[in-house]
Amino acid sequence: MKILIFGAGSIGSLFGAMLSKDNEVSLIGRKAHVKAINRTGLVIKDKTNLKVKIAAYDNVENISYFPDLLIITVKAYDTKSAIMQAKKIIGPDTTVMSLQNGLGNIEILKKKLSSVQIIAGITTHGAMFSEPGIIIHTGIGSTIIGELNGKETERIKDIENNFNNAKIRTNISQNILNEIWVKAIINSSINPLTTFFQCKNGYLLKNLVLEKLVEKIIEESTSIAIANGINISVEDMIKKTKHVIKSTKENYSSMLQSLKKGKKTEIDSINGKIVEFGKKQNIKSLMNEIMVYSIKNIIR
Repeated sequence: MKILIFGAGSIGSLFGAMLSKDNEVSLIGRKAHVKAINRTGLVIKDKTNLKVKIAAYDNVENISYFPDLLIITVKAYDTKSAIMQAKKIIGPDTTVMSLQNGLGNIEILKKKLSSVQIIAGITTHGAMFSEPGIIIHTGIGSTIIGELNGKETERIKDIENNFNNAKIRTNISQNILNEIWVKAIINSSINPLTTFFQCKNGYLLKNLVLEKLVEKIIEESTSIAIANGINISVEDMIKKTKHVIKSTKENYSSMLQSLKKGKKTEIDSINGKIVEFGKKQNIKSLMNEIMVYSIKNIIR
């Protein structure tokens, strides 16, 4: 399969390296990272140890083929720009997968592409950018993919098999949009709290005050999701969030990593979007509003 990954940061590079064993994979990323990969190869360390030779580009101009699968792994605030650039290399048979954090990415893709071409995925793998050409795989997680209409098509089964063959443990969901909400709710507490308090994920359960804040944010975010037609429960979401915190206790959240690098965070596409959905249903979103305000106040 010809796979192009647009957004070769930590997760994009990790997936690209693992998928390159049995596929023709290319990456699009930032210049310094691309230069290092083309010079000495892409190195993955820690939970996965790989060094692969892989084609990498800093723009789509040098891509001369239509990929079978285009995986979008850019930050949510870059989704619109990424799909505008990528349109020239999206053929009639290209499947476009959003493998991103936050809410609203699918809606952006739908404005530029036919819904039939779009699938979605989420992953709980943890990865960190060490330096150009080197990615640290900090935590082995699972990946869920699905068609937007919930059907188990041949293409989604083929992608599932392809990912599993590459040792990316993957399952198909018949309600991937629900799964995207689940991840966004989990991130709505972990990401801003670890960023504001500059701590590893695990500290959120070591500090009783922070643990209570996690519960309050999850309760609010889940209530908003339920009001918007998402089939989940507060109790289940609190349980899932604490499980993620425990299983990623040594990780630094992606939002905290962005802050430390002086980059823009995804606060607007996570907590900000939840606030938007709350307003649509006339539900108060004080906890999420505080998270948005707190993170934006840090980076001013």
